[in-house]
Amino acid sequence: MPSTLPDESDTLAPVQVLDSAVEHETMLFDRRRTTPSAARSFVAEALTRWGRTERLDDIRLCTSELATNAVLHGAPAGGQVLVRVEMQATVLRIEVHDSGNGRPEKREARDTADDGRGLLLVSAVADHWGVEARQGPGKCVWAVFHQSAVPTC
Repeated sequence: MPSTLPDESDTLAPVQVLDSAVEHETMLFDRRRTTPSAARSFVAEALTRWGRTERLDDIRLCTSELATNAVLHGAPAGGQVLVRVEMQATVLRIEVHDSGNGRPEKREARDTADDGRGLLLVSAVADHWGVEARQGPGKCVWAVFHQSAVPTC
């Protein structure tokens, strides 16, 4: 069941992830309409290089939703969005950092609304997700996906 509780035993805190990270890549993107697509491609390419394409569609969807939120609601005009993908044994973590003050929350969108479902999708697809403060301005919104111990070919 997806969760936003950072202290659950199977949700990795940033220090835990960094201490035992097997693979990780980070990229900065300018705040543009193309950022979600570029972030999706960046994450997919990293996972493909690592042979970790299990749940790739879910991971791409969540990356896109988190990056879209950062562009629309987090990063100020002229700002940047940082995307980090990290693989530790059987846990994959996607992070999207922005310098905005707001804290994203899952909400129910009206049936006729064109938007407002991003975090509902992330909550439904990722194993866990959450928001945490960063040093300096802004926040990190993350999603975690459990994977098998054996990389895909």
